[in-house]
Amino acid sequence: MSANSTVRIAGSSSAPIIVTCEHASAELPEPWFWHAEDAWLVDTHWAYDLGAAALATALAARLEAPAVLAGFSRLLVDPNRPPESPSFIRTAADGRAVKLNENLTEEERARRTQYWTAYHEAVARTVSETTAPVLFAVHTFTPHYPGEDRDHIEVGVLFDSEEELAHAMASHIARAGWLVHLNEPYSGKRGLIYAVDRHARAAGRRALEIELRQDLAKNSDKRNALADCIAEFSWPK
Repeated sequence: MSANSTVRIAGSSSAPIIVTCEHASAELPEPWFWHAEDAWLVDTHWAYDLGAAALATALAARLEAPAVLAGFSRLLVDPNRPPESPSFIRTAADGRAVKLNENLTEEERARRTQYWTAYHEAVARTVSETTAPVLFAVHTFTPHYPGEDRDHIEVGVLFDSEEELAHAMASHIARAGWLVHLNEPYSGKRGLIYAVDRHARAAGRRALEIELRQDLAKNSDKRNALADCIAEFSWPK
């Protein structure tokens, strides 16, 4: 078993951003597999962020930016959560048990953590190889979460400490006609941009996360329009 299922895309060392995508894939590396009881999860937001990998690679291409994409499902282990988080390895989704994650031993948790570690090592290595001032995470969100409809938002700009940069990004995207909200549908101030925030703080860089609603993220025209818009932003030097 190899924990090397992270995808690194080479870019210019002088690109303005490093693109990351923590929930890029619904794949389960061997020896894991989807149980019949979990089949309903495979093509849903519980397993990965639909459209996020395509958006991340499109944006990276436009800016000639390096990118790091996780090649495993967030249900195996979530690289956008710290190991102490209850959703580091999620045991329930939509009120139903996740068979994949039932009754895990400490040894099994350690095997999965190798994938989490390999992803973060790849991000750290990419950061060390570039002068990019901003780490930019690409995610997507489901239009309907249990108890919540999200028709009022198309794009979320998530941040923790980078409020000024986030406001500038949100205003830029809004001017292109998108419905944009800050720290929605999740808040970066609640630890929900964990991966880029962790590496930005360690390297003295800046961190933002973009969230595109998944019905739009699955549409190539919408994805490309947002990638074009973000690429045209006046990135800090």
